[in-house]
Amino acid sequence: MYEKVVWPERYRPETSAIYALNDIDVAAPAEVVWKLLVEAEQWAGWFPPEDQVKVLGGGTELALGTRYTRVTVGFPMSLHVTEFEPYRRLSWETVVDGDETGSSAYHGWVITPTADGCHVLTEETQQGPFFLEELGHKRPGALYRYHQDWVERLARTAEAEATARAETGAAAQAGAPAQPTRGNAGAVAAKAAQRG
Repeated sequence: MYEKVVWPERYRPETSAIYALNDIDVAAPAEVVWKLLVEAEQWAGWFPPEDQVKVLGGGTELALGTRYTRVTVGFPMSLHVTEFEPYRRLSWETVVDGDETGSSAYHGWVITPTADGCHVLTEETQQGPFFLEELGHKRPGALYRYHQDWVERLARTAEAEATARAETGAAAQAGAPAQPTRGNAGAVAAKAAQRG
């Protein structure tokens, strides 16, 4: 059994208007998946819908207490990282900029090491009139579909990154010049996405 998100009381799935759970097995170490998740400004490189992410306060990666902004499906949002356990847990609270209804969301990621890499689980709850109207009524199931695409692309990218690292390590041991893993991983991920 895999661990799940630790919910603040007000965001528990049983009392939330909208809830989605997505998970996937990834043939890559938890460290590789973690790095991709905390480099939020780089998400668009492997998950194009998240192309307007900005970490605030001078940092470049998510950390406990980090505030950042993003535009998701056309809506500007402000987020605050509330849980940060390296290589295991990452969660944030979200409000929609300009929303006067008090709507908010809580999104968590849980990474569990496995014999073949890791298991990634993501859960999100949303509350309030804004989310209920936009996702509950106008686009039912949209949150689940969005997150499924996100975890699948995360898995493909992490697996490509792990393969590139392994190839770089093997080449270095054989005396060949090391190749940049980010570039290799991107090419491998692009090929995997074309096949996918």
